Amino acid sequence: MNMFTFPTLIRYWILPFFIILCSLLGFLLEPHSSVWFALKPPSFALETSFTLLTGHLLHTNSWHLLLNILGFGLLWALHGEYYYPRQFAVVWLLLSVATSICILAFDNVAQYVGLSGVLHGVFVWGACLDIKRGESTGWLLLLGVGIKIVYEQWFDDAASMAALIDAAVAVNAHLYGAIAGLIIGVMQIALAPSKATQVSRH
Repeated sequence: MNMFTFPTLIRYWILPFFIILCSLLGFLLEPHSSVWFALKPPSFALETSFTLLTGHLLHTNSWHLLLNILGFGLLWALHGEYYYPRQFAVVWLLLSVATSICILAFDNVAQYVGLSGVLHGVFVWGACLDIKRGESTGWLLLLGVGIKIVYEQWFDDAASMAALIDAAVAVNAHLYGAIAGLIIGVMQIALAPSKATQVSRH
């Protein structure tokens, strides 16, 4: 993590940009987008398995979309040097599917949409790569997100945020995404313990 430069090379932002573009398109095509592409646990079937991915690209209202885009932008500023397309595509797909499967298995919701669960996973994964690179800030980031998730699970009713985004805040999705991000990050460290992540930032 470098606080004074940003990963502006196209390979670092092209995939996040594409994901945000898909989210904007999905929002513009509502309500049809949610009918076809939202994750709907009670009626989930093999023929709608694509919603394991697409549900994360949809949003309940403009505030929900804006908050997730801003959050994504912050994550890119922190860890965009890790977002080169092949690596980030694999991580994004794994986080999306893992978060969706956990929602299907453990949560009783009629419909799930939103980027925030996957973004929590991206945040944790990036912190793990910071640790792999020997940066102590990675531990601080993990501690911070851990405190946030514990607070959400035990103390925060998220009423004000629910009113803003016109839906219940899926705090469990944040937990699932963070756990998946931690697993991916730890596996990436374990599989290449002797290789330092090489970064070029411009």
